[in-house]
Amino acid sequence: MAGLSGDREAELSVGYAAARSHLTRVAYAILGTVSEAEDVVSECWFKLVRADREDRVQDVGAWATVVVAREAMDVLRSARVRRETYTGPWLPEPLLAPVADPADRVTLDESVSFALLVVLESLTPAERTAWVLHDLFGLTFEDVAATVGRTPAAVRQLAARARKHVGEGAPRVDVDRDHHRQVVERFLAAASGGHLRALVAILDPGAVLTSDGGGKVNAARRPVHGAEQVARFVLGLMGKAGPGHVLTPVAVNGVLGVAGHVHGRLDTVVSFTVAGGLVHRVDFVRAPDKLRLRF
Repeated sequence: MAGLSGDREAELSVGYAAARSHLTRVAYAILGTVSEAEDVVSECWFKLVRADREDRVQDVGAWATVVVAREAMDVLRSARVRRETYTGPWLPEPLLAPVADPADRVTLDESVSFALLVVLESLTPAERTAWVLHDLFGLTFEDVAATVGRTPAAVRQLAARARKHVGEGAPRVDVDRDHHRQVVERFLAAASGGHLRALVAILDPGAVLTSDGGGKVNAARRPVHGAEQVARFVLGLMGKAGPGHVLTPVAVNGVLGVAGHVHGRLDTVVSFTVAGGLVHRVDFVRAPDKLRLRF
């Protein structure tokens, strides 16, 4: 089998590089982990080269989107088996950046919020892929059908079921960043001041706190439910913090969160889900393999 000419491979490389950020967003939205998303996108490059030898790929971005999504869905199916035996709750891998990051910086957080990723965990791999491709990235049902191996009519049903679950799973997943920041700042002020009543007041009555340690570090094995219970849990953690513990604001998938360092080492990332002026979820990511600074 003949290989590609140098000019053709260079042409493909330029097209793939232009699409890479989009492809990584797609894979990350389906998988919830950056490392697996990057692996899928890297592997897709070799598939593109092989496919182009057989039949010239006309639209690199469109071709790669379908292939990346299909591969990510397959990886997710395998990952779901592992997550069923995961120690404690499983949370997505957060994307971290400085709070003052320039608005035009190329990041993944514009369309994939942490709150949304948490909700997407309730979907089957096929539902999640259909919803991500159609509702989040605007692909037609025909294109989605080619990805998930279903008919367009079946994909419509998948997306409809997914849309219902997403709507039920979070009051809103597209809260304005300034509103989110104001609510989180009030939460942090109450927590740092040790004010239980003020902290309860900023929490939704049905608030949930989840901690993901991956069985490698200390973390709550079960979610904490209820505003007062969550508030007491947070204040208890604040009271245990030693002199080597430092909390700093950080952008978690584009909105304000907190990074906790212990003697200079990143130890915890806290994400907040905000809606209606209240904090609905507090998620502590402590699993070491999910804590990677990317700036």
